[in-house]
Amino acid sequence: MASVHSDTAAPTEPVRSTPIPVKIVVAGGFGVGKTTLVGAISEIPPLTTEAAMTSVGAQVDDAGAVTTKTTTTVAMDFGRVTIDSSIVLYIFGTPGQDRFGFMWQDLVHGALGALVIVDTRRMDDCYPAVDYFENAGLPFVVAVNMFDGSLGHNLEDIRWALAVSDDVPLITFDARQKLSVRDALLAVLHNTFKKARAQAGAGA
Repeated sequence: MASVHSDTAAPTEPVRSTPIPVKIVVAGGFGVGKTTLVGAISEIPPLTTEAAMTSVGAQVDDAGAVTTKTTTTVAMDFGRVTIDSSIVLYIFGTPGQDRFGFMWQDLVHGALGALVIVDTRRMDDCYPAVDYFENAGLPFVVAVNMFDGSLGHNLEDIRWALAVSDDVPLITFDARQKLSVRDALLAVLHNTFKKARAQAGAGA
């Protein structure tokens, strides 16, 4: 019996692309909301390195207005969130104290963008992060954490106080709210892609 050959190709499984991993760094002063942000958005149990504050540590880590804070990040925070089928974010939170500044180079290595969180009660605390990313040439977004649900200062006044240029996005958000954190991270992605397109156009 002759075999029958069909001209119709067998259906194939759709090709599933692997999401592109994107590293984002979250920085800012002591007690500004970095650990809270990672915990609010991460789709996996966040990795935190919180340690209890001691009387010895209190002498070098000024809690300032954050009088209720009893723990501090001694290494980093880590979380993951899938944006869509093409992008997954890996979020690294830096320690806020100056004495752990030596870890920043390793944490920032490979990052495509950064979010600098600001507490308007202690704006001086975010200057080191702003300076670091400006000097490193890493695109970043400044995000004012709305601790009490209201903005105590005009955004343009905050921009002037931080001495950041107009091409650095300045937004408000609530580190406790998942959707608000999502929008802040999307702002970092959009800013990173915008800067990359601009550089590509300049090099053409």
